[in-house]
Amino acid sequence: MIKQSVILAASLAVSATASARDHIEIVGSSTVYPFTTVVAEQFGKTTNFRTPTVESTGTGGGLQLFCGGVGVGTPDMTNASRAIKQSEIDLCASNGVSEIIEVKVGYDGIVMANSVSAPQYDLTPRDIFLALAKLVPNPNGSEELVDNPYTLWSEVNSSLPPVRIEVLGPPPSSGTRDAFAELAMEAGCKSFDWIAAIKSEDKNRFKAICHGVREDGAYIEAGENDNLIVQKLSANPNSLGVFGYSFLESNADVVQGATINGVAPEFEAIAEGSYPISRALYFYVKKAHVGVIPGMAEFLAEFTSEDAWGDEGYLTDRGLIPMPTEEREVVGARVRNLEPLQ
Repeated sequence: MIKQSVILAASLAVSATASARDHIEIVGSSTVYPFTTVVAEQFGKTTNFRTPTVESTGTGGGLQLFCGGVGVGTPDMTNASRAIKQSEIDLCASNGVSEIIEVKVGYDGIVMANSVSAPQYDLTPRDIFLALAKLVPNPNGSEELVDNPYTLWSEVNSSLPPVRIEVLGPPPSSGTRDAFAELAMEAGCKSFDWIAAIKSEDKNRFKAICHGVREDGAYIEAGENDNLIVQKLSANPNSLGVFGYSFLESNADVVQGATINGVAPEFEAIAEGSYPISRALYFYVKKAHVGVIPGMAEFLAEFTSEDAWGDEGYLTDRGLIPMPTEEREVVGARVRNLEPLQ
């Protein structure tokens, strides 16, 4: 830690103007991006520090940048719509980023939404898996996997409309894609007992089956910009999109969320855990940058304040589902003490 801080301080001192950085730089998740942007703007207005820059690169892309090293040429923080992976922790360590502070900020639901001008969908995880998986159980009922033959939603489930399956969603670098695969597709996949049994025999094969997304045009990678997906849904009422709840709430005049197992993607349902596709949101901080890049500790204090992430905080107005009070207290204490991941 001391060595990293000395190196970083030295890099900042190289030049008082051109090379030194007087503001916080944040990259990462497109889902966490709007929350962090609001905090950054509030921070810039209410303190003497410059407003942090926030860039939406996707969770995976952000962690790659974050783990690139220590110093002014690397991000100070990265947003993530899933927890950091061990492989990413190892990458950070290999580049000298040895102390990482994890900040859990709240919860979010992943929605499947379509235009308000189209019928609302009522889906199950099984429907989602059969519609989007690369390999699915043979429709003849045998216990074998075949290339996904379904082209219409009604072929997946007769109660669904005879509309072509076209889903706009995030790319593999997205934490939303990871969480969607784990919470929605895998849940549907495990509804087939014989596939669920594969997990105890071969975890890699199980994951390949349950998380593998079809590549025949039914699932369209629409980039890391969730707002762009919303715009495309407005233009094409037959398409569905995959993105975070906050984007549904802020665009409720143009898109509507599908119910999952009969539960609508609403604030209360996500908060209490009855909505099936919900996940935690995070950001990660380089401890070596705190006290060196101006405003780091103060920004952390703002983000973890009750005014921001509390039950009545300004982030709830943007769609963040707050953690219970006790959990906020635990996370907040860790942040104040700058406790790194163990």
